[in-house]
Amino acid sequence: MPISREKKVAYFARLEKMLEDYGRVFIVSADNVGSAQMAKIRMSMRGDAEVVFGKNTLMRKAFSNFLARNPGHNFEKIVKLIRGNIGFVFTNKDLGDVRTKILSNKVPAPARVGALAPIDVWVEPGPTGCDPGQTSFFQALGISTKINKGQVEMISRVHLIHAGDRVTPGQNALLGKLSIMPFSYGLKVEWVYDNGSLFEPKVLDLSHSDIFNRFMAGARTLAAVSLALHYPTLASIPYSLRSAFSNLAAISLATDYTFKQTKQMKAYLADPSAFAAAAPAAASGGAAPAKAAEPESEEESDADMGGAGGLFGDDDDDDDDDE
Repeated sequence: MPISREKKVAYFARLEKMLEDYGRVFIVSADNVGSAQMAKIRMSMRGDAEVVFGKNTLMRKAFSNFLARNPGHNFEKIVKLIRGNIGFVFTNKDLGDVRTKILSNKVPAPARVGALAPIDVWVEPGPTGCDPGQTSFFQALGISTKINKGQVEMISRVHLIHAGDRVTPGQNALLGKLSIMPFSYGLKVEWVYDNGSLFEPKVLDLSHSDIFNRFMAGARTLAAVSLALHYPTLASIPYSLRSAFSNLAAISLATDYTFKQTKQMKAYLADPSAFAAAAPAAASGGAAPAKAAEPESEEESDADMGGAGGLFGDDDDDDDDDE
């Protein structure tokens, strides 16, 4: 039955208003989702999101009309995805929370003959409730059985249906005999649009630590490339400064030239026994003499190569650069 002009105008107005009001969109597929289930999904999303379906030609037309009046938007990325049984879930709420609601609205369904299996189906061993006269039925499916207490019992776990295969009449009959409804259907999130960015839904599974680790890996790669090209960047400067300080320290230790950060190093090389004697006292937790504790604390602070005071400390108290 063709859609009346009034309904088309109302549909265009509703969809275009959502394009104006919302910046986040889930592109979802609705295969095997009935009208009653769709009504429940709409009700469960009320207050958090709005669900819109329709003819693909009408949806493309509504997007085209909106883009013609609002050329700054990036909704043309979505237009290319309008094919098949596709709809939209518009929201401004947290994408992770809304996706959880979308995926939670599923209903169990039997395995219909000829349908593509969305998941693997396993049948667990145990009594089947079938009388011994049905043993041949299980044998035809290649399932090992035995008779126990007057009924057929499966001996081992059976991988009955593989994901992506079509359900055969025998598989459908067995699942019916065992009262198993192996599949569940609902909206499936295909793509996510967030204020101009289009990405796969698996991106929402990334945690903050995952994002941080990937960022740090990228920063390390950038630093390595910068160092190899001798092109300084914010990522490579800390490594360059540390390398420069290491070179200066090596020159100081190899010559008579001394600066504040290498004093303790040279003192250790000149008299290792003094540090060896101080180590047991520190390890035992005993109070070290005040005279020995003060220079140790000061020298440790001076020798800190990672802090600002170690590399770029004030020179006010450094009045003897040369020994």
